[in-house]
Order: sequence, then structure tokens, then C-alpha cells
Amino acid sequence: MVWLFLIIGLVLLVYGADLLIKGAARLAANFGVPSLVIGLTVVAFGTSAPELAVSVKSAYSGQAELAIANVVGSNIFNVLVILGLAAIISPLLISRQLIRQDVPIMVGVSIVAVVMTLDGDIKRWEAVILVAGLVAYTWFLFYQGKQQGQDVSDSEVEEMLKEKIPAWQNLLLVAGGLVMLVLGARWLVQSAVELAMAWGVNEAVIGLTIVAAGTSLPEVVASIVATLRGERDIAVGNVVGSNIFNILCVLGVSGLISPSPLLAGQQLATLDIPVMLAVAVLCVPLFFVGGILNRIEGVMFLVLYVAYVWILVAMALSLDYLAQLQEVVLYGLIPLVVLYVIVTLMGDWNRRRTAH
Repeated sequence: MVWLFLIIGLVLLVYGADLLIKGAARLAANFGVPSLVIGLTVVAFGTSAPELAVSVKSAYSGQAELAIANVVGSNIFNVLVILGLAAIISPLLISRQLIRQDVPIMVGVSIVAVVMTLDGDIKRWEAVILVAGLVAYTWFLFYQGKQQGQDVSDSEVEEMLKEKIPAWQNLLLVAGGLVMLVLGARWLVQSAVELAMAWGVNEAVIGLTIVAAGTSLPEVVASIVATLRGERDIAVGNVVGSNIFNILCVLGVSGLISPSPLLAGQQLATLDIPVMLAVAVLCVPLFFVGGILNRIEGVMFLVLYVAYVWILVAMALSLDYLAQLQEVVLYGLIPLVVLYVIVTLMGDWNRRRTAH
């Protein structure tokens, strides 16, 4: 029954977010809001709606560690699994704007999250800083879109606004979407807590794995569909944008309305949040080289995710071979990844030098 409620909760979150985005986007269009603004606000916030619903519910129910774990796990999953799978399907093109602007912002907000959780929690005043960052980031994107003369932010928004639907129907979609998000979050959080108790692990582990992967389903679908359609830059943009929103919006809003500070236990503060930062940093050199994420790098991302989850499970269940596994990852896998990055950067530098 717990698994059934977990799955129903996930399905409600994904469909609820979809209904909310469609209803709110068309409702905004009914009131004459430009499609650029709709894309930057309604659609961007909407894809983070499952994470927001789960983190807010967790914070409010006293599972304060689950609120941060969900965001951290989602961000790690987004880069390593979604980009990994998408790159294996088809090498991903990285736009110049992503390399110069969006990825550095993702790394920057990840550093902020690391610094904020060093003392073991995110306090309300820190949440205020994150929300202020969210407002500033959204305004900056809007200003940039206007400067570049973009009328429509992307084909997704354009497609959504084609159908002219009465405002009352859109209001129903928004209301239905919100109800599904609230119910889905409640069942998912309750199921996660029960699973953690049954398995004898802390809630953070469930949040970092099952809950994080589940709430990232909208991004999985959006990025893989974009890749299959040949819109290979959109797949990367979805993930990077979602990671920035998760930290600024989900952590910020959850921290603001939570009765107590959001908890980051020792494992979250010393392992999981630094891993989130490391994954964001890893994107910088790989995206920079040739502006492409190739299939080898896609496989490497998936291998890193498997290693990370394996260590989480081994730690949670106190498995005998934990120390050996950590050694293999620390002295084998990570040095291999670093070596690959160095060789790739040197190869790219040589190519540029001979081209000049």
C-alpha cells in the first residue's frame, strides 16, 4: 500500500504540474501577458512545482531534512541522469549563452547553498536571500529577452497558447492542478517517511533518491522529448534552468514558510550538497569543450550517478563493503573523471591553437 500511494503521489504531482502550467499559461495569455514573460515565469516555475509541493509539505510536516534532500537529489539527478540519458540518445549541443551565463549561475547558486548549509540548516533570513535572488534572476531573464527582441520564449509556450480556451476552463485547470499537487505531495511525503522507517534509514536518503527522481519526472520527459525532436540545446537549458529554480525558488519558498529552519544533517552538509556543487562544476569544462556533451560523457554521468546512489544505500544500510566502495570511487572513479576532463581540455586547447 505504501508503494501504491508513493506511485499515485508521483503521478498526481506530474499531471498536476502539467495542468497547472497549461491553465496558468493560457490564463496569463487571456490577460494579455506577453509569451516571453509566460515562458520565464509560469513554465519555469511550473516545472519545479513537484519539487516545491514536496519540499513545502515536508517543511510544514516537520520532515525539515526531506525539504532540502529533495532539492539536492533532484539537482544531482537532473544533471547526471537526464543529461546523461539525453546525451546517449544524441550528443547535446550547448549554446554559448548556457556556457557563458546559465551554467556559471547554476554553479554560483550551488555555492550559496553549500555556504548556507555549513551550519546545518537554512534559516528564514537565508531563505529571504534565496527568494530575492529568484526575483532578480527572473527580472534579469525578462530584461535580456526584451533586449534580444524575443517575442516568444520557446516553441513550447507558442504551442500551448495556440488553443483559445475560455478563462473559466483555464481557472478549472489551475485549481485541478493545485489540488493534484497538494494531494500528490501529501501522499508522496507520507509514503517516503513510512519507507524510511520500514527500511531503518533516515528520510534524507529517501528524499535524495526515490522522491528526487520522482519529482524530476517532468524534466526527464521534457528533455528526452526535446532531444528526440532534435532540439538538443533545449534539453540542456531545461535542466540548468530547473536546477537554478530548485535552489532559489524551492529552497527559498520552503524556508520562508517553514515554521522551523530547514535542516541539513551531517550527511547532507558534508556529502550530498558538495556532490551537487561538484556535479554543477563538472558541467563547466565539459560544456565548454566544443559546445557538445557527447555519448562518452553521457555514459560517464550515468556511471557517476550509480556510484553516488550505491554509496548512499551502502551508508544507509551500513553494508560491510562500504569502505572499499568509497575507496574505489575516491581513488578510482573520480581521478578517472578528472583525467578525462584534463585530457579533453588539453585536446581542445591544441585544436584552437593550431586553428589560429
